[in-house]
Amino acid sequence: MKKIGLFGGTFDPPHIGHLKLAKSVLQTLELDEIWFIPTYEPPHKSDAIAKPEQRLDMLNLMLEEEPNFKISTIEYELKGKSYTYETVKHLRKQYPQTFFYFIIGGDMIEDLPKWYNIEELKRMVQFVGVNRKGYSEYNYRDVLMVNMEEVPVSSTAIREDLKNRKEPQGLTKDVLHYIRENGLYEN
Repeated sequence: MKKIGLFGGTFDPPHIGHLKLAKSVLQTLELDEIWFIPTYEPPHKSDAIAKPEQRLDMLNLMLEEEPNFKISTIEYELKGKSYTYETVKHLRKQYPQTFFYFIIGGDMIEDLPKWYNIEELKRMVQFVGVNRKGYSEYNYRDVLMVNMEEVPVSSTAIREDLKNRKEPQGLTKDVLHYIRENGLYEN
């Protein structure tokens, strides 16, 4: 049975912190692959700044030389608000011989009980929480924990730097070039 990590997010923009988190989980749990799942329309945030197609383009650029990382466009195919339960339900139907791990940041663990259809979702995937410095360690009995080194980068800080015409930290060259070429995050 194949072991696949699912890493969902807005990826607005995708950065090296996302890469390092995925690599930590891949190695620690000895998974076959990590599938990045860009959210079409996040249910928990206001709209993403970059369009769905732009976020997908940036992810493709960032992951093109990572053989164990793939992109699933399942949430683009489903359209509308992206609920993890619906996404996983569709993936399990498409890939019945695959065991899925759903990767979340340590800062999201305490919100798990509020997720849509969480009890059913916990029966469909193994949640993996990634501890990061700066967030209190939160233990949740249904979450497998993985530690990773601190990566002081966030999409929010990158967008803020770009808006303020500062040189952002944490982007790959290709993604930064794409952002500048398309005038993203300038306002």
